[in-house]
Amino acid sequence: GYGKSFYAADDRRHGEADLDDVVESKKMLIGTGKIDASRIGIIGGSYGGYMTLAALSFRPDAFAVGVDIFGVANWLRTLESIPAWWEAQRAALYAELGDPVADKERLMRISPLFHASNINKPLMVLQGANDPRVLKVESDEIVAAVKANKVPVEYVVFPDEGHGFRKRENEKTGYEAILKFLDTHLKAKASP
Repeated sequence: GYGKSFYAADDRRHGEADLDDVVESKKMLIGTGKIDASRIGIIGGSYGGYMTLAALSFRPDAFAVGVDIFGVANWLRTLESIPAWWEAQRAALYAELGDPVADKERLMRISPLFHASNINKPLMVLQGANDPRVLKVESDEIVAAVKANKVPVEYVVFPDEGHGFRKRENEKTGYEAILKFLDTHLKAKASP
């Protein structure tokens, strides 16, 4: 398995080396000669949702579309909103990502919300209204910012979900919406 060194390799480097890896993976796919480079999107949930938003914010030309599922847009708010009963996890996240007071500048630098004006590709955001980890307001704000860019954005809020899908019907609805979004923005158009 992965050891402590692997787990700690991205400490205080989120949205940097890991984003480089994602973009390099895209280049590897293109290198196979089997992938249309103009129709590669990025999709992820939770931290993967953050990576989706980071890719669209910090590498705006790398992917054709993005789908963020319950992803972090603002590390400051996410870290500040950790409840007291989650103290052990809060300490671990502060050590890994940074303290929202002491590391405010860096956390703003890696938070897609503060760079949303760079997003120029279609985005879909899925969010649980009761998410205790990624507050709905984060998704509200990133969606509003992308709309201000006049970029296509779809926002699906599940009023009875938290951080991730718990209800099968919501999961089905979510993935059907994602498929429709990807078909709309990535699928090759049929020749007349």
